[in-house]
Amino acid sequence: MNHEQSIRVAIVYPGDMEIRKAATPDNNRFSPLFHKLAELNVRAEPAVYHPDFWEEVYQQLLQVDAVLVWVNPIQDGHDRTVLDAMLRKIADAGIFVSTHPDIIMKMGTKEVLYQTRHMGWGSETYLYHTLAELRAQLPLRLASGEARVLKQNRGHSGMGVWKVQTNNHGEPITGNTLIRARHAERGSIEQTMSLDAFLNQCEPYFSVAGKMIDQAYQNRLPEGMIRCYLVHDKVGGFGHQAINALYPAPAGASPEDAPQPGTRLYHPPDLPDFQLLKQRLEQIWLPELQALLDIPSEKLPVLWDADFLLGAKDATGDTYVLCEINVSSVAPYPDSATPFIAEAVIAQAKRTQEQR
Repeated sequence: MNHEQSIRVAIVYPGDMEIRKAATPDNNRFSPLFHKLAELNVRAEPAVYHPDFWEEVYQQLLQVDAVLVWVNPIQDGHDRTVLDAMLRKIADAGIFVSTHPDIIMKMGTKEVLYQTRHMGWGSETYLYHTLAELRAQLPLRLASGEARVLKQNRGHSGMGVWKVQTNNHGEPITGNTLIRARHAERGSIEQTMSLDAFLNQCEPYFSVAGKMIDQAYQNRLPEGMIRCYLVHDKVGGFGHQAINALYPAPAGASPEDAPQPGTRLYHPPDLPDFQLLKQRLEQIWLPELQALLDIPSEKLPVLWDADFLLGAKDATGDTYVLCEINVSSVAPYPDSATPFIAEAVIAQAKRTQEQR
């Protein structure tokens, strides 16, 4: 397929000024995408970003037709406040931005788990708007003795995600009740602490209008997590991680013996094992999500992913429970997704040119 040489695409990723000055299409983890775009006669350029020199990046992005962004919600101690304000200005100038900050806020936060709890991928899920709500309601849910998974609304790499459980089955839960808590960040181990101590350390998650999501722990987690990588509304590949965050210790072993997350293996979209999940996601759940959040297919991110755990089996076999949706910085991703990403961004860039 031959495309106009005039199409320009910028790929935004974090770094300091030294990295920005030295950036080329070959010296970063997106080099396969740069090369694929070059094969299609598209001029793709790195746009290394840091809030300290956002204005320089802004001027660069004004010159292109489409912008692809890979920056985490929290990156090197900075949130995306400055970046998102800049990207909105770029989009307002008629340049395609993926993922647009407004779309991130619609589908890329943990709150989407609560909003879609009634869907086929949903589970028992609660939303806490304030620390006071968490203090009042979490003890009632822990009283059953079943584990809960608490998640801050925005984060990545397991930050602010906790598995919590108490041994006081059927007994009243108070602030002095001892709980077992394990953070999902790599390297974390299970800790025993009072409920009050745990709640106190959750306070930062509610800063700046933050929220927390509370989901039932999925007992089939040891069977692995499946990550579906999507380009707009089509699955472009899969990732499968057998040992993932919050993986339990072997029976009878100490909490310190719980294995750490393992390697994620990548697969093309036609992998037979995951075709049922692919079908449900593309044909049922994604259209429901789009209708619920009012997101047409062309506004969906060029690249995003949905993580699934295995739920309880039903009459048809496996069920799947949505664990999270990642939108801000989906990388690495399967090689099979690269040509889909390239074609999608080219189509969006051509729309930008037509509207100018």
